[in-house]
Amino acid sequence: MRTRLQYQHETIYTLIAGFTEEQLRQRSIPDKWSVFENIAHLAAYQPVFVNRIDRIKREQDPAFERYVAEEDPLFPACVDKRLEELFRILVTDRSTINRKLAGLDDAILRRTGLHPKFGLLTLEQWIEFFLLHEAHHLFTVFKGMQELRGRRDG
Repeated sequence: MRTRLQYQHETIYTLIAGFTEEQLRQRSIPDKWSVFENIAHLAAYQPVFVNRIDRIKREQDPAFERYVAEEDPLFPACVDKRLEELFRILVTDRSTINRKLAGLDDAILRRTGLHPKFGLLTLEQWIEFFLLHEAHHLFTVFKGMQELRGRRDG
């Protein structure tokens, strides 16, 4: 889990190689996020996760509301940024996450926070949830890139 947390986000660089930011901003399906918007979402969500880590470490069973990107003021701000800036944010915030989680003992990892759908999750489960959420968006980026390749090469 720690290795995935440290490196999983770097998959983005490989997935989008060879495409311009303009191409990444194109929506393949009108009502679905573009590849770029998925990357912006990942950048916007990391500070939310940092906040959740902090609250779980200091509060008894904090309850978290469902995260909705469209209601997060940071999401449209990230969509308005350049790709290079999103990469910088992803790397910086991931470094913060890794620092906050480095060397935590089992007692802290067993502390819990309330997820609105999945109930009480330990901090370790929250980390896994974060990674799976990110992996879902990486897979969405992969699929979007295949669509872009088809349009470019077709």
